[in-house]
Amino acid sequence: MDGLNDYRSVRVAEILDDFRTLQYYIAAAPVDPPNNDDYYTEGWAALRQCAIDGQHILNCAADVTVPYASGGEAEQTKAELRQVLLDAYSRRHEAQKIYLRQAAAQRWIEYRESVLQGQRPSNAHRRQLRACDDQLRGELARITDQAIYQELQTSDLTMGRWTAEDPTLRLVQRWVRARPQTA
Repeated sequence: MDGLNDYRSVRVAEILDDFRTLQYYIAAAPVDPPNNDDYYTEGWAALRQCAIDGQHILNCAADVTVPYASGGEAEQTKAELRQVLLDAYSRRHEAQKIYLRQAAAQRWIEYRESVLQGQRPSNAHRRQLRACDDQLRGELARITDQAIYQELQTSDLTMGRWTAEDPTLRLVQRWVRARPQTA
C-alpha cells in the first residue's frame, strides 16, 4: 500500500470533470449551416465530423475487466483507479482534440462570413475562400496527439494537479485505437 489512492481518486475526478465540460462544448457546437448550399463545405463537414466523434468518445465502452492485484484491498483499489485513470485521461485527450477541431472550423465559418458579407460565393470570392479553406486545413493539421498531450499536461501542472501517474501518450493512443468507430 503506497497511500496514494486518495490522490488517484481526486485525479480521476478532475479529469472526468474536464471531460464533462469538453463534452458540453462539443455538443453545443452547430452542425448545420444556415444555408443548405454550404452543407458540404470544409468547415461544416469538419463540424459534423466533430459531433460524430464527440458522440463516439462519449458512448464507447469502458474496459470493464477488473484488474486483479495481490496485496489486499488497497492494492486492488490502486489497480482499479489506474485503469479508470487511463480511460478518463484518454477520453479527455480525445475530447480536447475534437474541441480544438471544432474551434478551428468555427473560425473558418467566421472568416468565410466576413469574406462573403451576406452574399453567396462567386468567382469574386474564390481566392479569399480558398485561403480560408487552406487556413482551416493548416489548423487541423497542427492538432496532433503530441500537441494535445503536451497542452493538457502543461495545463494540469499549471493548476497544481497531481500528475505522477498520468498515462503516457503511447498508452492514450493505444486506448483510442482499441475503440474504433463503427459507422
